[in-house]
Amino acid sequence: MHCDRWQVVAVPFPFSERPGAKRRPALVLSNGSFNRAGHTVLAMITTAGHAPWPGDTPLQGAQKAGLRVPCLVRLKLFTLDNRLIQTRLGALTPADVAGVEGNLKHYLP
Repeated sequence: MHCDRWQVVAVPFPFSERPGAKRRPALVLSNGSFNRAGHTVLAMITTAGHAPWPGDTPLQGAQKAGLRVPCLVRLKLFTLDNRLIQTRLGALTPADVAGVEGNLKHYLP
């Protein structure tokens, strides 16, 4: 599946403590020309209740992003084969894009 930057998608995340994976949301960071080559760079999206990490960005428009509970974008980045992207959930609001971009520029100049 080909996605655009700032879309929220569902992908299989592997468990660290046992075999298998669980469907989780992730944020598309790479642009369309990179993604058309067959892989996408993504950032983890997690619920807001977890212990904070540097660069965490709370999502003010979680519902527009297709998320049912308050979440944040975590700068745990990974590349995934596009065939593993399960579905598109939504997209970030302009304000949330600005927040994530600011943290990316600050922590990954």
